[in-house]
Amino acid sequence: MTDTPLLDVRDMTITIRRDDKEITALDQISFHVNPGEVLGIVGESGAGKSIAGAAIIDLLVPPLRRSNGTITLAGERLDTLTPKAMRKVRGGRIGFVFQDPMTSLNPVITIGGQLCDTIRTHLPLDRAQAKRKAIEWLDRVGLPDPEATLARYPHQLSGGMRQRVVIALALCADPVLVIADEPTTALDVSVQAHILELLRDLHAESGAGMMLITHDLGVIAKMADRVAVFYAGRIAEISPASELFTAPKHPYSQGLIRATPSPLADGSIHLDQIPGAMPGPGAIPSGCAFHPRCFKAEADCRVIVPPLVAAGRTTHACLHPLERPLLP
Repeated sequence: MTDTPLLDVRDMTITIRRDDKEITALDQISFHVNPGEVLGIVGESGAGKSIAGAAIIDLLVPPLRRSNGTITLAGERLDTLTPKAMRKVRGGRIGFVFQDPMTSLNPVITIGGQLCDTIRTHLPLDRAQAKRKAIEWLDRVGLPDPEATLARYPHQLSGGMRQRVVIALALCADPVLVIADEPTTALDVSVQAHILELLRDLHAESGAGMMLITHDLGVIAKMADRVAVFYAGRIAEISPASELFTAPKHPYSQGLIRATPSPLADGSIHLDQIPGAMPGPGAIPSGCAFHPRCFKAEADCRVIVPPLVAAGRTTHACLHPLERPLLP
């Protein structure tokens, strides 16, 4: 990996227009993805993970809008591109794996039509070349009889097969960055492991950077090099994955880890829940957004919004960070 980020997001703010008021959904978030790296984005539902991914490829749905910040991909500013220019980036230089393949695939166009259209839009290939590349990608994602699959429609495939098509669509134009938003959420548990293994192998082959958005820390442990922990539209911590699981700095990160079900020797399941609930946009408390749920909160946490500060290879936004590693 080089020292120059592939994707660099700085001070990005996303707002929601509601009753003539601007409500902050993402509050000046900054993070980067290095070439070839998998950056995991984690947090509870409503933390702003998917909004961040959609904002990068300019797919925010009104009343959401980007009101501040810069987004740079391989040295090119994306936030200043016209919608037409952004369409060339989206699906080309940036591939996107959506969490629900039935909403991301066109139900009235064949699998082959969708793949070939994407390939020809972003690569200088003729119809025959695009068809060959489409067949090659269906084979690479493990679909049986790729040539016959070209003529099928999304509803004729199982959920796992559709998600394999979505992964092929995201990678077929040779992107430099892949954003995968909860890529296994809509799938049966028996299929999830196969899809994750496929995504990991194809990512390694392509050398692209990846943003992996998920609420599942088990997925992060298997896939991510670094992790950005989101809470209530802010970043709580960014850390190498190995350090996050052994020595988190932010109490919220520790809460997420301890809230992951784990089997005990007697066959029971251990689970520590974080008290309370994450506030929604427009209801963020003053100071640190996590302080009403935090066992380490002190008086200053109720007043001061903690900035991201460096602590070794980790950056965290906590006035009273954790100092001891987690017990096994």
